Amino acid sequence: MSRIVYTVLSLLLVIASYGQRAITVTAVDSVSNEQVLTYDLYDNDDQFILPSDEAGQVIINLSDSQTKHLTLFSENYEIINFSVDASSGPSVIVQTSKLSVELTGIEIAARRDELFSLKQLKDVEGTSIFAGKKTEVILLDKIKANLATNNAREIYAQIAGLNIYEGDNGGIQLGIGGRGLDPNRTASFNTRQNGYDISADVLGYPESYYTPPSESIDEIQVVRGASSLQYGTQFGGLINFKLKDIAEQEGFSLNTRQTVGSFGLFNSYNQVGYKADKLKVNVGVNYKNGDGYRDNSEFESVNLFSTIQYEFNQKTTLTGELTYFNYLSQQAGGLTDDQFLEDPRQSTRERNWFDVDYLLYNLRLSHKIDPSATLSLSLFGLRASRSAVGFRGNPINLNENPITGLDEQDVNGNFISPRDLIIDNFNNWGLEAKYLKRYRLLNKNAVFLLGSKIYQSDNTSLQGPGSTGVDADFSLATDQFPDFPNQSSFDLPNRNYALFAEHIIYLDKDVSIIPGVRIEHINTASEGTFNQVVFDNAGNPLLNQELEDNRTVRRTFALFGIGLNYKKLKNTTLYANISQNYRSVTFSDIRVVNPTFIVDPDLTDERGFTADVGLRGRLAKSVSFDLGVFTIQYQDRIGVILDDRANRLRTNIGDASIVGLESFFDINITNLLSDRPKDYSLKWFVNAAFTHSRYTSSEENNVIGRRVEFVPRVNLKTGVSYKLGQFSSSLQYTYLSEQFTDAQNSETAFGGDSRSGIIGTIPAYSIVDLNITQSFGAIEISAGINNLLDEDYFTRRATGYPGPGIIPSDGRSFYVTVGYELR
Repeated sequence: MSRIVYTVLSLLLVIASYGQRAITVTAVDSVSNEQVLTYDLYDNDDQFILPSDEAGQVIINLSDSQTKHLTLFSENYEIINFSVDASSGPSVIVQTSKLSVELTGIEIAARRDELFSLKQLKDVEGTSIFAGKKTEVILLDKIKANLATNNAREIYAQIAGLNIYEGDNGGIQLGIGGRGLDPNRTASFNTRQNGYDISADVLGYPESYYTPPSESIDEIQVVRGASSLQYGTQFGGLINFKLKDIAEQEGFSLNTRQTVGSFGLFNSYNQVGYKADKLKVNVGVNYKNGDGYRDNSEFESVNLFSTIQYEFNQKTTLTGELTYFNYLSQQAGGLTDDQFLEDPRQSTRERNWFDVDYLLYNLRLSHKIDPSATLSLSLFGLRASRSAVGFRGNPINLNENPITGLDEQDVNGNFISPRDLIIDNFNNWGLEAKYLKRYRLLNKNAVFLLGSKIYQSDNTSLQGPGSTGVDADFSLATDQFPDFPNQSSFDLPNRNYALFAEHIIYLDKDVSIIPGVRIEHINTASEGTFNQVVFDNAGNPLLNQELEDNRTVRRTFALFGIGLNYKKLKNTTLYANISQNYRSVTFSDIRVVNPTFIVDPDLTDERGFTADVGLRGRLAKSVSFDLGVFTIQYQDRIGVILDDRANRLRTNIGDASIVGLESFFDINITNLLSDRPKDYSLKWFVNAAFTHSRYTSSEENNVIGRRVEFVPRVNLKTGVSYKLGQFSSSLQYTYLSEQFTDAQNSETAFGGDSRSGIIGTIPAYSIVDLNITQSFGAIEISAGINNLLDEDYFTRRATGYPGPGIIPSDGRSFYVTVGYELR
């Protein structure tokens, strides 16, 4: 792996030494002579998109003998074709005229599709800086995938190196990691919707129980670890879901999609929009239910979302958003390895249920102070709860009574064993302010970003005996079972104050450095009690005492980072960055009692840094690419090991090093064909990541030199897409090599081993997905087959809910979607 890294670095440095003549292109309105700030240039020769920068300019690099044929595209403006060469001088002004009629969103998209379909984040967007970072954007309207079930394997297929949990009922929740990060509920990323936090508690409980339905998303912005300076201390980076804004023109708009599929799936997505003068409103609802792939896996969810935007003038806009999400899911439980091999669709639980109730709100003010300065204020908050009832013991002991270890029933066959109940309530709010200023520094452009964030949460966590029934009953039964062993009640306040700054310093038009800093103050506390219950060998209680456990942890620290953008290359950008990361110990790390493992009372925060070096651009006329190397260095990485008594222990395992090569190639085969229909397209993409990981130091036995958990050495996604007129199809292949689930790289346990299903590897697997779409004007019909070859596989060994044990992924499934859009 080190040879690969050195080879790629050498290649990037060699390419970076190649210089070009620079010509600056500026667009102006032919009538008012005002500058057009937002537009794209399409390079017709090399078929590459050049977006305008924050100053409304595009830099063209070419040799003395070269001529560039370009197309200027801006919404509701005429499309202008022109050429530049060495005789054009250092700057070119292109005049364009406004269209006589305002185009609809569909017409704008059609005009854009005629030219290009690639999207990248600019150096500066709004009040955010993305220069020098590994950024990737998923355009959902370009994706051919099963959006009704949020099929992450397809949706995120072009994001290199992601590791995805598959096994959630109906795709209601998203679980993605990558680069050695635990995919569980995407907790290793800062997860946002339209720029504001949506996880349960950003620092104390960063799991995301809510994910916007894919049909409501316009684009997904992914920024890797260097985003820690602007968006928080996480190792993974940023995932921002930018929702659709269908009210783009005067009057009413409608988008509706109805889906039926295997295992009783029904999904209904509906969104209406209205725009009048300065007011814009969007309201949507998504309803979903189904039986699930396995027995005891039924689910139902409702998601309501609304946006109201008022533009006071060209400088000031106020936006309010409200999201409500509720779902109830029966959890089939985990399997042992023997059970999975016997029948992956079987269920060992019928009494496990999970419920989420989520209310998100956001009020955002955007104000352009002057042409060079912008201020944004975002007030956001969450009122939510998650409740789980059932059994979390080892999967080999079915429906066991936590007190006696037996599955007890009365003479009528009714269960009399209490279930384990956990109820968490989340009550948090935050205020984030960002100020972005463009100015001149030593006669060169510069951009300065200053931001601050206040975040407060007051959460509660309750654990105790649940009811003896089979249904989704989340009531507490302490009076009936006072000696239930897993009892606790805690208040979990969290306070976080942050100040951050980043600065783009242009050394010239094509080279910039981006230093940054984030100062954090975190104050987390847990105040409450838990019960210590001791039983004799017959299951009789000998001791039941309530103990206090009050903790307060305060820390203040600074994170630093720096990035580089180098654009003196033909159709190519070299980017590099290094940024410190930090992950605080969460409440779920230290508090919730779980019968399958114990927690080290001295658990401490994780520290480390992330670095990326990459090259993205275009080769010849048909290949776009993003090729880079990365490293993540951990200190005091948190994980699970087996202690000297064979207990599963969550602790700070030690230091770890992860190094990898990530590559993405998008090949337009159509351009290689000399004779083809005008409306014909054939493309092939390859997304491959090769990762090496190991623990470099540890005080635990059998850890040093072992591979890091959740790191497949090979992560490959590749596929072809075909389009002819209004018909399109795609075929995708996914392969992940074997990965371990614990730091000691434990082998799989079979037979009567009580750890079977919980420890062991995730075997290599490969999946094929097929999708087809036919459009009839505003009506679109899509269908597909997921897991075409009906592979039996799994991506997760759960230590608690929704297991414990192996959580099988879905077998072959079908879906059909009918959509209609009116604009």
